[in-house]
Amino acid sequence: MRHIITSCLIAVCAMTANAQQTPVYLDETQPIEQRIDDALSRMTLQEKIRVIHAQSKFSSAGIPRLGFPDFWTDDGPHGVRPDVLWDEWEQAGQTNDSCVAFPALTCLAATWNPDLAALYGKSLGEEALYRGKDMILGPGVNIYRTPLGGRNFEYMGEDPYLASTMVVPYIQGLQSMGVSACVKHYCLNNDEEYRFNVNVIVSDRALHEIYLPAFKAAVEQGKTWAIMGAYNLYKNEHNCHNQYTLNRILKGDWAFDGVVVSDWGGCHDTDQAVKNGLDMEFGSWTNGLSAGTSNAYDNYYLATPYLKGIKSGKYTTKELDDKVRRVLRLFFRTTMNRQRPHGFLCSESHYEAARKIADEGIVLLQNRNNVLPIDRNKAKRILVVGENAIKMMTVGGGSSSLKVQRETLPLDGLRAKLGGSAEIDYARGYVGDVTGEYNGVETGQNLKDNRSADQLIAEAVEKAKNADYVIMVGGLNKSDYQDSEGHDRKQYELPYDQNRLIEALAKVTDRLIYVNVSGNAVAMPWKNKVPAIVQGWFIGSEAGNAIADVLTGDANPSGKLPFTWYGSLNDCGAHALKTYPGTWRNTDDKAAGADRIIDEEYKEGIYVGYRWTEKNRIKPTFAFGHGLSYTSFSISDLRQSAKEMTRDGKLTFTVTVKNTGTKRGAETVQLYVKDVKASVDRPVKELKGFKKVWLNPGEQQNVDITIDNTALAFYDETSSSWKSENGLFEALIGNASDNVTLKTRFTLK
Repeated sequence: MRHIITSCLIAVCAMTANAQQTPVYLDETQPIEQRIDDALSRMTLQEKIRVIHAQSKFSSAGIPRLGFPDFWTDDGPHGVRPDVLWDEWEQAGQTNDSCVAFPALTCLAATWNPDLAALYGKSLGEEALYRGKDMILGPGVNIYRTPLGGRNFEYMGEDPYLASTMVVPYIQGLQSMGVSACVKHYCLNNDEEYRFNVNVIVSDRALHEIYLPAFKAAVEQGKTWAIMGAYNLYKNEHNCHNQYTLNRILKGDWAFDGVVVSDWGGCHDTDQAVKNGLDMEFGSWTNGLSAGTSNAYDNYYLATPYLKGIKSGKYTTKELDDKVRRVLRLFFRTTMNRQRPHGFLCSESHYEAARKIADEGIVLLQNRNNVLPIDRNKAKRILVVGENAIKMMTVGGGSSSLKVQRETLPLDGLRAKLGGSAEIDYARGYVGDVTGEYNGVETGQNLKDNRSADQLIAEAVEKAKNADYVIMVGGLNKSDYQDSEGHDRKQYELPYDQNRLIEALAKVTDRLIYVNVSGNAVAMPWKNKVPAIVQGWFIGSEAGNAIADVLTGDANPSGKLPFTWYGSLNDCGAHALKTYPGTWRNTDDKAAGADRIIDEEYKEGIYVGYRWTEKNRIKPTFAFGHGLSYTSFSISDLRQSAKEMTRDGKLTFTVTVKNTGTKRGAETVQLYVKDVKASVDRPVKELKGFKKVWLNPGEQQNVDITIDNTALAFYDETSSSWKSENGLFEALIGNASDNVTLKTRFTLK
């Protein structure tokens, strides 16, 4: 018995000793801030410097001596980018780095469904975990200011409220997997051309009302763990180290506790990087993105130059310790989080998620004479026309380019859906970008066709004469100067002589369906000649299946446009006021990273998208929030919880939505608010709430939308704060910005 008691005492003492020996930073029962303090106190100066800059193309160092592993990032936001070599932009040649390509974020925004944003983020997080990634470089929430923006397809449209509402659940879904979001590109990165040189000049009001809300929501509501700085400048400072946007707004006003990551090559100056809020530097090399050098990572602005500055007394460790605290906080949330679930790759649930998002995001823009959905009883001969029906769209477009396990093309999706009951023929119609390679990833497609435009059009027209339906799949692609990183589009019109092809097809068939594949609006001079128009986006692995779902009615379209579809460039404020792309000037400021800067003044101010067209009474081709269905809905009986609202109160509006058609479908109720009389110029109306509801034929449901004082406020430049004014407001409800059918008034007191 004595032996047993002695053994137990020894065991207890050993356990107590082990517990006492466990460092605080490794003790998961301790508060995270105490663990951060303890880890920081144990780090050497060299270790602190090592964790705030990259050690390879997509990784930064951990702290091996203390058991912190390396930290791995990867591009998103539509899928997990294939791995590249440690020091080169070439493929690593792995066989297990394929992925599911989810729809581009314009398509996600077009669903107007926050639940799908959460599903998107969670699914992407699972793929990232399997691939060993700790941070996905996304999502992007830059505002759609001009339809020429090359990277608009990566963002969530023109409206700050819509983008804010959709980005929050995406972040929450992704980070629920223990994978950090890195919301980009903060901020004012609204076009791609000259992105390293653009210095944005914008009013404080437009900055806070239009361009910052989605980032603010990502921080305050989404609790994002990281923000990526943008390439461009604001107030003559690069946004990867900007005292105004990073120190004052992000870390000051919003109390952001995460890390600021530079865009790759976005850091240009050690002094500004130290003092102006940058925490982790990536991708600098010696000239931004391309050329290498020996010991390149030691040459980063936050590497050896910073270390030497501290040792020489130029800098204290105050800023360094703040940066490292943030990095350690990121580590404890990700690599040091032993509760992270296991990821998995290319699962059927991920393909199902991608298809569901695509089905709900595709927008039925026009459907005259109910040409859609395709009547299987009448569809005996179907002609599919267009390069985009056969071209892979997951390869290209810049950093969001992917290596997919599979991608169903529109022609293949239609054949799988209708091939058993109809003869499906194909005509090329036009030749666009026949390349199929980006950054070492190849599609394996041979799209070369040496026929002239006249020959291609003639073939398509001749085949169309005998078809019951003609489906033209056109639009843009992901090559340079289209929907692609690094450049903006050169024109608003469709490329590759597609307008002439569409006009010719419209002359020989009254069942022409045009599917526009793009992340941007395009000019449609033939709109009145084409009965059915569908916005098909870039929708990834399930593209062909989702397009076939919608065209046949297996999925009832419910997408709504997240941006205004202008009739011409002059209908857009940035172009009407000739502020894009800006005015060049010389500079001798070394921190600018170039000897020439292009000032781009946002003269339209807060009047972006529908705010501009409504102020100037311009009728767009298709309005913000527009989207049709194969069924019909009524929105009626507007009620409100009170006639008055106080600043600390809330007001709820209720409508009855009924499916008055014959098919199950979804309608999105949109609430806009108008300030009837204000001391400053305000938009005709602004989106302040929405809710999507699914209904069976004949079914009806009450829909509630609640607002508070934030829905009524504007940014007051005099006081540098948000302000609402007593008085009369209108609540306007409909299913598109140009189709408001119900209105009521209330008073703010």
